Amino acid sequence: MALKPLDIFKYLPKTNCKECGFPTCLAFAMQVAIGKTELSKCPYVSEDGKKQLSAESAPPIKTISVGNKEKINLGGETVLYRHEKTFYNPTGIGVLIREDIDENEIEEQINNICNFQYERIGLMLKGEFIGIEDKNLGKFLNIVEKSFNTGKNLVLISDNVENLKEAVRICKDVRPIIFSRNISEELIKLIKENNLPVVINGNTFEEISKKVEELNNKGIEDIIIYPDNKEISELFKNIILIRRGAILKRIRTLGYPILVIPAYLTTDYLKEAIYAGIFIAKYGSLILLSKIKGEILFPLLIERLNIFTDPQRPMTTSEGIYEIGKPNENSPVFVTTNFSLTYFIVSGEIENSKIPSYLLIQDTEGLSVLTAWAADKFNAETIANLVKKTKIGEKLNKKVLIIPGLVAQIYGELEEELPDWKIILGPREAANIPSFLKNVEI
Repeated sequence: MALKPLDIFKYLPKTNCKECGFPTCLAFAMQVAIGKTELSKCPYVSEDGKKQLSAESAPPIKTISVGNKEKINLGGETVLYRHEKTFYNPTGIGVLIREDIDENEIEEQINNICNFQYERIGLMLKGEFIGIEDKNLGKFLNIVEKSFNTGKNLVLISDNVENLKEAVRICKDVRPIIFSRNISEELIKLIKENNLPVVINGNTFEEISKKVEELNNKGIEDIIIYPDNKEISELFKNIILIRRGAILKRIRTLGYPILVIPAYLTTDYLKEAIYAGIFIAKYGSLILLSKIKGEILFPLLIERLNIFTDPQRPMTTSEGIYEIGKPNENSPVFVTTNFSLTYFIVSGEIENSKIPSYLLIQDTEGLSVLTAWAADKFNAETIANLVKKTKIGEKLNKKVLIIPGLVAQIYGELEEELPDWKIILGPREAANIPSFLKNVEI
């Protein structure tokens, strides 16, 4: 049974010290109760309190951190559906390098996972992992070293303990994930000595739970589950049931991140991409693909961005003045809202026009132009206040303000609010900004 905030609060120091990152002890207790943070974040909980509350208060899916330069968290989710709250830790995406593929292909795939990255609404989208599969052909350690030098996070897949020992010696700084189908005492010793996460595989919940429990009893808590199903339908069903068991029933032995390797389900790399898309949406914490190509990676990155964006909090850009090109005292001033997609589309089209301009961004709480206007958050008064607050007029000899064509209704009012400015009605669509600037008289 889930704990209530007051059940947790009685074990807290009640000093409101804020060391946990929350303003009060009660606020912290509420976040612990809903599984959004861990009890261990409070340094003053008594040992008795920890024993009483730790199992119940922990998030249903454990958070596992890996990496160094590109540190990433896996797991840590608290809900089944993003609209209930949000998903917190985006699915890790990477390439699976098999030791038996051609040397040129190895080089190409390592280069692709490193070089294919895309900027979108101010974020850099890219893959984060390289998985290396040992086939006992003598190239495993060489591939590990090349992969480690990229700074990417690593998954070491091998049943050879000696090879894993040597691989860990090379790359332990990135805290690699160990995946072996033969978890021997020697391997457990290696994992514990280096504090590494380990993958356990299994076909059934019983098998998975038993392996997790065995590792827990030996002091290993950082575990990743690999459902070992060979059919996509079975894998899909089992992953959903694992997530439901962890979230709804609080089955502790199922509350871990999930690894998916579509290459083990099909030899068609396009099908792999389809399967990856399914498990980004449905609970895969880490996905490894046998091929990284731009036409495969980009759609998956966009899907991940959309799935792991908080649906209750629009992506925004900071309010203020943005210079595009090298504007001067005769450059025009555009104004729009702070919805990130609006900003990046408008700024991109202004840049395409090759006409240096200023872009004023008004804080509309992440609403687009029409929505903000309808909510009375983007009108003549708010725009005039922004112009005055930023003192953009002091930079200009010619005061020309271009407003979005979608809000033509505010044109007259804005002229009254800013009598010393020339107000120009811009195009309704951002794509028309370059042609508009070529033909309008500033």
